Order: sequence, then structure tokens, then C-alpha cells
Amino acid sequence: MLNDYYRKFDAQKGTQFVFSDLGTYKPGEWNVYSEIKRKLVEDYHIPSHEIRFIQECKNEKAKKAMVDAMNRGDIRIIFGSTSMLGTGVNAQQRAVAIHHLDTPWRPSDLEQRNGRAVRKGNLIAKEFADNKVDVIIYAVERSLDSYKFNLLHNKQLFINQLKTNTLGSRTIDEGSMDEDSGMNFSEYVAVLSGNTDLLDKAKLDKKIATLESERKNFLRERDTATGKLAEIDSSVSFHSDKIKEAKADLECFEKRVDRDTEGLPINKLTIKGVEGSTDIEVIAARLHEIDEKARTKGEYNKVGEIYGFSVMVKTESTSKDLFDCSVNRFFVKGQESIYYTYNNGKLASDPKLACQNFINALERIPKVIESHEKEMEKVSANKEVYTTIASGAWKKEDELRSLKGQAAELDRKIALTLAPPEEEKETEEEKQEQEYGVSGKEPTQETRSSADPISHKQTENTPPSEQVTQTSQDNRGVMNRVVISKPKWR
Repeated sequence: MLNDYYRKFDAQKGTQFVFSDLGTYKPGEWNVYSEIKRKLVEDYHIPSHEIRFIQECKNEKAKKAMVDAMNRGDIRIIFGSTSMLGTGVNAQQRAVAIHHLDTPWRPSDLEQRNGRAVRKGNLIAKEFADNKVDVIIYAVERSLDSYKFNLLHNKQLFINQLKTNTLGSRTIDEGSMDEDSGMNFSEYVAVLSGNTDLLDKAKLDKKIATLESERKNFLRERDTATGKLAEIDSSVSFHSDKIKEAKADLECFEKRVDRDTEGLPINKLTIKGVEGSTDIEVIAARLHEIDEKARTKGEYNKVGEIYGFSVMVKTESTSKDLFDCSVNRFFVKGQESIYYTYNNGKLASDPKLACQNFINALERIPKVIESHEKEMEKVSANKEVYTTIASGAWKKEDELRSLKGQAAELDRKIALTLAPPEEEKETEEEKQEQEYGVSGKEPTQETRSSADPISHKQTENTPPSEQVTQTSQDNRGVMNRVVISKPKWR
């Protein structure tokens, strides 16, 4: 892979980042970095000076010089660990690929690694690679890489989607494998297990979760629409009743009112305390007295009458300049529950205008009717839409049921695949019976040793310290072969 990208972008001097926190470079010792460099130089004839290790830099000055050489294309491949190469290295100008030989423990570390090349200022990617940088993650099928990806998956679950806040549900979406989002960590787990059924199951679970979320949203919207319909019906009923009341009041007023030669209503206002007076000055003085002294504690109190309609006063509490104060407002009560008002119920200081307040309130009945009609029309505007939503049915129920059936079938198939065959169980039980015999005793140390002659021989001939060293070297060799050659499980 390294040689492929080297040759592909040779004319542009494309550069590559190689990350590994295992087997890092140490002068004078065998390590993964040096072994890969040896193969690139000897087998693929890449100049040695174009392959460098970030660990060679002993100070910031040397590190800056290496970064500048990367941006010029003098260094084509650079190796490093997450801590040394993953941050503070602005060598993105010619980067075309990032290679992860191992997987870090934190999603943020993976993002930091990728951020060395996937960032603003990458000139080669912009001009020659469709503004994209290839990220290659190396993993071994049926190995502990699967466990590590699973850890990353769980961590990513709690970080990325909580930060984006893009979902309309309380569940965390694991994403999907497509061109936009790539492969998520849970799908890596399925791939690395070597069992394609697990990958199919992961995709099915994703589809099921999406459909269930969609159904949940649909049901929530349907419930909301049902509630809105109830509110609309209640509001329409309220305004309809008020319109009927106001029309009845208007009809009654028109029958009772006396008008002058110009068609203006004659003010026949009577107020308690001055019932027999028709003098505007006297009536106005009484009204202002009531306005000043009345305290009804929020109740409507009758203080007079006009054309058979009651004149009411109501004391309301209000605040002004941080002080509580009481304000009286005057109304004309309709035949049922409507209270008509003019000038917001406040009396004018002019005697004639103060007495005219109540006849003006009655003449506003047509506007009250018009106001309720407009409100009813406004409230009913979306009724048809809410009715359609409330009476609708979710159209993907059969699809969801089918997917759940497929998922259940895959679960059974996976369980059978993972379960050991019955013949193996029987063979193992027979073998144990033969070894332990009728007495049921465990084999002696001598029997256990003879069953593994190689191990027994090493125990006899190799000192303890040499045994540990040799075992460590053997394990290291297996690990290194896994990283370099990516062997598959046989």
C-alpha cells in the first residue's frame, strides 16, 4: 500500500503518514518502523532518505525541519506514534494517505491522527485527489483488533452524536456503512469477526432502529395532531358561542335603543346614587366618585344601567414603579357572559365623554362579533391538516415486521454458527473420560508433561531467565508479523 501511493503520486511528491504506537523506532534495536523501511528500500527501491521517523527529532528545531521537508516533498513517508506525530505536525501540504498500523484506544486519537492530513492547506489532495485523503486502517480478522474496535465504538457512541445534537430522538445512532459516513466501529467488529452474518445483522439492526425511530416520531406527531384537533374544536366552540351571544346582544340593543334625528343613539345612562338625574355633570361626577372609591376585589359590581344592560365596575390590581396599586375598569354586561368595554374601561376626564363610554361600548358589539369570527377562522385554518395526520396510519409497519423477522432468523443462524458442534462435545467428553478414568482423578504432573514433549523439553534444558526471554521474543515476532503482513486466520 505504501509503495502504491508512493508511485501513484510520485510526480507530485505526495507524502504519507504511518502511525503505530507499537514497535516504535529505537536506534540499535529491531522495531516495526525499521523493518518496514528496510522492505520499502530493498524490495521497492524507495530512497532511504525519503523515509524518516519522527522519533529521530530530539528537539523542536529538528522537528520543524522535518515538517518543512515533508511539505517540500523531500521526505515522502514519515513514521510516528500518536503522541509525537499526532499533534503539532503541520505537514499536510502534500499528504495523500494516512496508514494506521494499529488502533488507538480513544476516538479522539484517531481524529488527531487523521487531522495531520485531512485539513485545510492540503494542496496535492485539492488539485490531484478530488480534495480527499485516503485513510487506511489495518486490522486482522478474528483477532483482538475486533475487541479494540468495539471499545472505540462504545466510546464514539457517547461522544460524537451527543456533540452533534442532530437526532430527534433519545437514542444514539451508530451510523451506517455508506459513502457519506463510511464504516462505523460496530461494523468493523462484524467484519473483523470473519462472519458476514454479523455484518448483515448490524445493517439490519440499523434499519430496524431507523424505522422504529420513524414510527415513534409518527406516533408522537399523530398524538400531537389529535391534541391540536381537540384544542381547535374547543376554541371553535368557544368563539361560536361568543358570536351567538354577541349577535343576541346586538339584536336586543337595536330593539331598545332610541336615536336622534341624525341616527345617533341617545344616551340613557342611569347610575346608582343619582338615578333620577339626567344631568351629564351630575352623572359624570358620580362615575368619577365610584372610580376613585370602589374596591370590588376582582369581582364585577353593578353600578348602573343603560338600555336594559347592566353597567359594571371591577377593581383590578396592577404594579406601577414597583408599587402595587388598584385600578377600576367599567363594563357593560351582555345578556349572558360577555362584558363590553370602551377605551379599555377607563373613564375620560371630560363629563360628556365619561358618560358616552357605555353607549360606545354597546356600539362596538359588531366589532366584537367580527373579532371572534376572525379568531375562529384563524384557529380552523389547519384543522384539515391535523385531521389528516390524526387519522393516518404508518405505512412501513409491514416492512418493519419483515426486518425484525429477518433479524431473528440471523440471530438463530449466528447462534448455531458460534455454538460448538455436538460431535466435538461428545468427542471431548469421551476424551476426558479416558484421561480421568473411572476414579475421576486428575492426571499427575508426569502425565501432563509427557502430553507436551516440547514444553517438557524446554523446561528441562532451558534456564528460567532464558525461557522468559525466548517467550517474549516469540510473542513479539507474532505481533510484528500481524502488523506487517496482515495474516488471515486459517
